[in-house]
Amino acid sequence: MKLRPVAMKLSDNTLSLLKNFSTINQSILFKQGSKLRTISVMKNILAEATVEEELPKDFGIYDLSQFLNGLDLHQSPDLDFTNDNHVVIKEGRMRSKYFFAEPQCIVTPPEKQMELPSEDAVFDLSTDQLDKLLKAASIYQLPDLAVIGGDGVVKVVVRDKKNDASNDFAITVGETSNYFCKNFSFNFKVENIKILPGTYNVVVSQKLISRFTNKNQDLIYYIALEPDSTFG
Repeated sequence: MKLRPVAMKLSDNTLSLLKNFSTINQSILFKQGSKLRTISVMKNILAEATVEEELPKDFGIYDLSQFLNGLDLHQSPDLDFTNDNHVVIKEGRMRSKYFFAEPQCIVTPPEKQMELPSEDAVFDLSTDQLDKLLKAASIYQLPDLAVIGGDGVVKVVVRDKKNDASNDFAITVGETSNYFCKNFSFNFKVENIKILPGTYNVVVSQKLISRFTNKNQDLIYYIALEPDSTFG
């Protein structure tokens, strides 16, 4: 049986993923192996990724941003997991001891793999399209993002759905000709679109859940829709 090393480095890609995960939940329970998973405290955003490292053990980090900022004190530190209750971060003459959190203090994803109950809108969203939508939401101070089917097309729109006179910004991402239902409005909060930049395959279910699958790495987000979404 191959033994996992107790000392390791974290790649830049893994650090980038963890920084993103820290915006979803400040805490994380790492599991032995190469799978990272987190869920928001409100349980409306779940993210999971496979990384190149093999973590040697289960351990909890209560303040992930603090932990990552501590790593930034070093150039390329080694993480030593020999001890049961803490990790030693070391590089050259520098040492840091960072204690683990109790697992029961952390909101963790369910063990069961998430599956969508239906696939009612499917489209790709490019890096540039995603960037433009989020920038427009910031520029115009728009709190809502919607996937809208109507007049033969599917659009992703950022808007303020409570204000008929608000500015908006839309990108057409597909056609409704292949869809059973031609008219729908799947609503999200912009603040819940906490995903890494990239190109995504997006699948939306009328059961108020969506899946964003990154097309360039093993990374998936499940994001809840708002209850005022309409279908048909």
